[in-house]
Amino acid sequence: MLPTLLLCAMLFQTGMQAALKPVIDNDRVTVWDASGSTTVQPFDAVVVSSAGSAVFLPKGTAPKIAERSIVIDLKDHPLAPIANTSGYPLAFPRPGSKKILENERVIVWDYSWTPGVATPMHFHDKDTVVVFLDDGDLSSTTPDGKVVVNSFTPVTVRFNPRDRTHTETLVRGKQRAIVTELK
Repeated sequence: MLPTLLLCAMLFQTGMQAALKPVIDNDRVTVWDASGSTTVQPFDAVVVSSAGSAVFLPKGTAPKIAERSIVIDLKDHPLAPIANTSGYPLAFPRPGSKKILENERVIVWDYSWTPGVATPMHFHDKDTVVVFLDDGDLSSTTPDGKVVVNSFTPVTVRFNPRDRTHTETLVRGKQRAIVTELK
């Protein structure tokens, strides 16, 4: 009987670990797709709802999640922004962006692209976690003319490393994102 209970406990624990696999995990962040209540946060975190709100949760706080959300655990691995020698403006603020939160760990922006209108060419001096909220394709063009088109659906999450220069154009659908710049 004891070996059977032990096996069941091990299978349950293995199943829980598989169910809790992060969407992104690197030196800077661990990102979770969450629905419903979660446990106390082991790190400072930013919670981005599928509706586009964002809140900062200090370490040790249990988030109250009422809808599908993305939890961005901020690891203790800060990196100073890099110098902008590109000759282009920083990615944020940019026309049409709205700062929704800033503290010593992050700056969080709400931005919607306008179909067919390119953002100004810009430089990213910070790593970012981007939560896309709509269904649309963005064309990204680097200063040397290389073009990549990426399709994003609601609640797609991307980690974008700093030291990038590009412009973006919405080429299909509509797109809004909550962009968390990591300090």
